[in-house]
Amino acid sequence: MDSLLSPDYIIIGGGTSGLVVANRLSENPDVQVLVLEAGKDLSADPRVNIPALFTSLAGSDADWQYKSVPQQALGGRSIREPQGKALGGSSAINGQAFIAPSQSEIDAWAKLGNPGWDWAGLVPSYRKSYTLIPPPDHDTLEHLGIDWINDEFRGTSGPIKVSFPGILQNPLCKAWIDAFRGINKVTNGDPFSGNSIGGYSNTATVDPDTKTRSYANSAYGVPMRQRSNVKVFTEAKVHKVLFTKTESGSLNATSVQVSIGGKMEAFTPAKEVILAAGVFNTPKLLELSGIGDRKLLEYHGIPVQVDLPGVGENFQDHLMTGLSYEVVDGVITGDPLLRQEPDALALAQKLYVEHRAGPFTIGGMQSHAFMPTPDAAALLDKLPKSQGPQDLEFYNTVRSILEKPDGSSAAWFMFLAQVNLHEGGQSFVGTQLLPGNFASLGCAQSHPFSRGSIHISSADIDAIPDIDPRYFSHPADLEIMARHVQALDTTLRHSSELSPFFKADGQRNHPDAFRVADLEIAKKYLRDTATTAYHGCGSAAMLPREKGGVVDSQLRVYGTENLRIVDASVFPLIPRGNILSSVYAVAEKAADVIKA
Repeated sequence: MDSLLSPDYIIIGGGTSGLVVANRLSENPDVQVLVLEAGKDLSADPRVNIPALFTSLAGSDADWQYKSVPQQALGGRSIREPQGKALGGSSAINGQAFIAPSQSEIDAWAKLGNPGWDWAGLVPSYRKSYTLIPPPDHDTLEHLGIDWINDEFRGTSGPIKVSFPGILQNPLCKAWIDAFRGINKVTNGDPFSGNSIGGYSNTATVDPDTKTRSYANSAYGVPMRQRSNVKVFTEAKVHKVLFTKTESGSLNATSVQVSIGGKMEAFTPAKEVILAAGVFNTPKLLELSGIGDRKLLEYHGIPVQVDLPGVGENFQDHLMTGLSYEVVDGVITGDPLLRQEPDALALAQKLYVEHRAGPFTIGGMQSHAFMPTPDAAALLDKLPKSQGPQDLEFYNTVRSILEKPDGSSAAWFMFLAQVNLHEGGQSFVGTQLLPGNFASLGCAQSHPFSRGSIHISSADIDAIPDIDPRYFSHPADLEIMARHVQALDTTLRHSSELSPFFKADGQRNHPDAFRVADLEIAKKYLRDTATTAYHGCGSAAMLPREKGGVVDSQLRVYGTENLRIVDASVFPLIPRGNILSSVYAVAEKAADVIKA
């Protein structure tokens, strides 16, 4: 261990972003890299590797098991906030959907005060992170409506393997595409062009050859660990970063205090400390190290190193909900597996082991859409804006994106099983599972106006942080999302292409799911069922310091010389859809910034 007491780079967090940056920095054999990960190496764990088993990971030992404080607008419910605690981080436990952001929202990052972080500046980093592998046969391409792949934007040589989970044997995948064609809302381009709107068959981080999860650990971590200039410690709990003042008055990170195997160690960076602990633990570690709002730090008895009130603020997340409809007899869904019916499990296991086929090969969703809000401007004109100049700039930025012709205020998706979000259990599928087979039509916010915060609750390293997303605290969010819930039921479910697959008098997941055509019932349904889509970001934002920023456009923490943040905490504005692709892209660009 002595030779690594002073590596060039100490990376706190071996998650999605941490492993990308560690891999890229260690490509130079003269650079010594140390990675400190609080979780375990679960690379041999079938729950991680088999795509369909992702539902067993939230709330497990692979998750930090955090919860929000009670949310006033959700009837006082406390929402589970999963975050991966393992090598690979949340990319090891998520539903594997690989979704594109839009050009306008990434361009907004630059407009908010971050030169170089616009769409043109990030496209190469998106492409560098993944390889898109389309289905090899014409029939599957046609079945899934894949006629939009644009090689200008497609990743062709990146470590993450991305494929299409939809298969010919699933008629609902084709019905989804046909339904969007029927309402003239099928995708108008490659989503990774950044300018698309409408429905399509989405990609997932599943290796199409092995039918296993492709994630930060398998793609970046495993090859990296073959190098002699990298050391990775798992089950390593970082307590704080220590600093010394330089002649210029800024801080130099001189030591990282970490508990490994119950023994305290101190590591000294020859160059930099890189925080990649995730949206919840990155602000927590900053505050425990004395970087944050002076009043909060003094309240908890922590010596103030940098008075930086933006730490833990600007937290953004997507809420989601779903409506589950009983399907007609003969349509195969994941419900028997969720109920753990022995025959279904045995067949699925046999198909997977012998043929790499069947329901175990598919993660969260196969069918996706970016949808606009009809008459968004007229709706928003009737509602209050925000208080304060920073809030107003954020409000105007979000509104300008929603009002664009290709602006999406929600994602729609289909999940081939029931979801009981109102239960608030460890998994969004719930535990009180109904008999029968279901397909769920869901929606998730694209650009909420509501923002929240994450702060330490104590100076104790083991204390859970106070996570307050302030869901629906801006009235526009509930109004917009309720209209999407209505449209799922009245437009999509009743489309001539999808409706034949649903039983006319079939079961639903919740009594109110029968009545969401009424706007007020749709709002009540959201307050009772909406939960996180696991897309938290922004809690250590890349913004000018006077706008509440925590890092500059070089990802350096204000007031420090050699402390950077490279994870989703730095997002100044949440991208639409699942943020995984953007976490990889930001980490790739971060590695380039650090190397430069």
